[in-house]
Amino acid sequence: MNNSSLSGRWRSGVLLKRDVFSVVERGQFATDRGEVDAVLRRIDEVPWWSRMLARHLFKREARALKAAPAGVAPTLLYVGRDRLARAFIDGVALHIARPVGDHAFFRSAKVTLRKLHRAGICHNDLAKEQNWLRTPDGRACLTDFQLSMLFTRRSKLFRVAAYEDLRHLLKHKRRYAPEALTPAEKRVLARKSLFTRAWMATGKRVYYAVTRGLLNFSDREGGGRRLANQAPALVARLRQHSTVREAVVVAYPDRRAGTGLYAFIEASGVSEADIRHFLEGGMDTPERIQIVEMLPRRNTGEIRTEILQLIAMNQIDSIDSLIGNEAERTVVDSIIAGRQNLRDRFAF
Repeated sequence: MNNSSLSGRWRSGVLLKRDVFSVVERGQFATDRGEVDAVLRRIDEVPWWSRMLARHLFKREARALKAAPAGVAPTLLYVGRDRLARAFIDGVALHIARPVGDHAFFRSAKVTLRKLHRAGICHNDLAKEQNWLRTPDGRACLTDFQLSMLFTRRSKLFRVAAYEDLRHLLKHKRRYAPEALTPAEKRVLARKSLFTRAWMATGKRVYYAVTRGLLNFSDREGGGRRLANQAPALVARLRQHSTVREAVVVAYPDRRAGTGLYAFIEASGVSEADIRHFLEGGMDTPERIQIVEMLPRRNTGEIRTEILQLIAMNQIDSIDSLIGNEAERTVVDSIIAGRQNLRDRFAF
């Protein structure tokens, strides 16, 4: 970590997220060994009324990243008064990777969590699937440490927080690889801590009332309130078009809008202009619209939104490991060839 000035060392690429607590960008950071892919969190533009809490969360993340073991969390590259740079992890979020039946991933996740706790760190936000990353070699890593806590001893509070970290990991394991749960893990899943039971009965309701009500803040699968509020209405409207067989709307980081919406539309005999005209009238249209002959589907008929999400974010190199067969590869390759988001990868 280098505490010298950030000036001249950071080159912005694309805005990943903007909310009342920080601005998050991806870009390039100059180290002594050359430039590396990195992520920058800034709190210099947050509203005055959220500044105190934003700074508290900022300091929590900095402390945790500084103490975290290698390979568990992003490497802290720089921290200043209102800017923090961390190395970019080449990984896919859990809700996109969808490691169904991937026992090795969950073994790795348990090892990762054990290393984190041995360093005295509890993450405290592992219920969110986007905070778990699956690397190209199948390992588990963690990100977004704003709510983390660094302990100097294994106090009662540490043990409760560590237990809840584990319980949230096991909830993901139950979703994607339930057959791999051990009897001991099932007992952990069945028993919430007293703190969690109290939180769910009281504090969680207040939290949702403030964040989703007063602040209109949402972090659904990392897509923010546009994905939560606008995407369902767009899909419902698109399905009313006579030539549209199916539609999916996902979010992606957009340099201008912050969070952009990308619509994949399965249809024939219709143009993007036709669709945009159809959506006119009181409805924000997606930044990107791609009309395809066929959307990728599982054998059950479920649309593979995780693949479409990666295409929207231009993370094409992360798709290969998700392809199930050659027929699916043909469908996906056709969508990749016509993808609309070519500009927001990096344009330094």
